[in-house]
Amino acid sequence: MSTVRAAFKVLISHPNVPAPALELLRSRGAETIVCQSVPPCREEILQKVPGVDAIFWAHYQALNAGILDAAGPQLRCVSTMSSGIDFVDVPEFKRRQIPLGHTPGVVKNSVADLAIGLMIAAGRHFHAGRNDIESSQWKTELIDWRMGQEIRDSVIGFFGFGGISQAIAKRLQCWDVAKVLYHTRSRKENEAEFKAEHVPFERLLRESDFLVVAAPLTDETRGKFDRKAFGLMKSNAVFVNVARGGLVIQSDLHEALTTGQIFAAGLDVTTPEPLPADDPLLKLPNCVILPHLGTQTMKTTIEMSLLAANNILNAMAGKPMIRPAY
Repeated sequence: MSTVRAAFKVLISHPNVPAPALELLRSRGAETIVCQSVPPCREEILQKVPGVDAIFWAHYQALNAGILDAAGPQLRCVSTMSSGIDFVDVPEFKRRQIPLGHTPGVVKNSVADLAIGLMIAAGRHFHAGRNDIESSQWKTELIDWRMGQEIRDSVIGFFGFGGISQAIAKRLQCWDVAKVLYHTRSRKENEAEFKAEHVPFERLLRESDFLVVAAPLTDETRGKFDRKAFGLMKSNAVFVNVARGGLVIQSDLHEALTTGQIFAAGLDVTTPEPLPADDPLLKLPNCVILPHLGTQTMKTTIEMSLLAANNILNAMAGKPMIRPAY
């Protein structure tokens, strides 16, 4: 029998959290206090959070001491509905010994699908081709018009080789790729499942035909892809980022794309988000940009919400969270 006490209070920071997660919490005795503002309003959160036992954080605003102080000393746990937690002051949670959960793992399939879509869209001129149609520049008489890059026989490189990268690599096993390379701090024990090779960062840059970024944003990875990194890449390379915009110096990426240092880029993440409509990257024919759609399927969003809810329920029952952030 569950040891969760009745009528514990959970702040829900966004009104669009999927109903199955709210129903699960309520079925286990939770009183859900749902913030109604879209986008989430910090003032509303600070008004409603005092006295709650748990926080279900379903957006990307800063989750820090200000929120924890406002909640009060009775706060027992917090879970984000996100894989990345770069917006969370994790050291503050550790200092206060407040359990913190997040939702990695369940995002891998939808993000992997989208990453492969970006590989193809960027490598095969989807954006430029559409522009050609709209500007009446569709060429039918040129054999070498809009020649792109194939995944077949290509070297696929991954910066980061966690769940998302491995889901991409699994999908690509039937695409007849030449080789799979990856760079992480340490070798993955299951690399043989994907016929993947752990390599230094410089080799990853020099050999990859498609380079997919799927690593957390940390002090170590921030700005990792800069002018120097792009300068080591192949001129036919397609660069894809489904991680966080902060891993890339966007002005350096713009330079690499405009000078032909690399072939194309596909981005699901940028800095900032939303990206301003006049950002120079949006003017480039060889850059496909999406508005952070990686987890935007109903199936994955429901799975994320249920995992966040179960993180909270476990913590309230005195059990380890399913996916603790630290």
